[in-house]
Amino acid sequence: MTPDAIMIFAAGRGTRMGALTDDRPKPLIKVNGRALIDHALRLTEGRALRKVVNVHHHADMLRTHLGGSDVRISDESDALLETGGGLRKALPLLNRGTVFTLNSDAVWSGPNPLDALARAWNPERMDALLLLLSPEDALGHQGMGDFHRAEDGTLERGPGLVYTGAQIVNTALLDTIADAAFSVNRLWDLHLKRGRLHGVVYDGQWCDVGRPYGIMLAENLLKSADV
Repeated sequence: MTPDAIMIFAAGRGTRMGALTDDRPKPLIKVNGRALIDHALRLTEGRALRKVVNVHHHADMLRTHLGGSDVRISDESDALLETGGGLRKALPLLNRGTVFTLNSDAVWSGPNPLDALARAWNPERMDALLLLLSPEDALGHQGMGDFHRAEDGTLERGPGLVYTGAQIVNTALLDTIADAAFSVNRLWDLHLKRGRLHGVVYDGQWCDVGRPYGIMLAENLLKSADV
């Protein structure tokens, strides 16, 4: 009942990284000697998953880096579609249905986040399951948190737990959104109204590598965990 496909978001321009992304896409920035995209793909090891990565900024470099692997490319070179639009464009490669999605600009210390999601997933009650964690375990993250989680696991928006960029989501309602480019937040809102947006708290630490200072934080995290 768990997904057999994963979408890894890697098409952003990486503007928050400043000059570091002038000559490369953010997913090719290295943390502990390994490109961010490879940290993300490492989480899929041991799972029989169709893997899809979207590309936009310096797309050819990322395409070359992934060449020879089993990763399929969803090309957004002509127009950046954001997370929701990018997920919808990739559906023919993912075979629609329910999928994992994962942001590529983070590193993890602790249990495999995909395993944590798979254990908690219940399609009878959920159309989206977001992996969350407490702000003190969200290194490099700015803000007051994203969601309140009720005792039954349902979510409401507001300060509290931080979304990690990992989820399981039913993609069926993407076709009801008219815009070409839109955030996956729009899809979450549809699930939230139906009481089918859920969250599970991650038992580990996570580091946002969206800004330059996140690189050092992430490397310190991985070194302390001997990853």
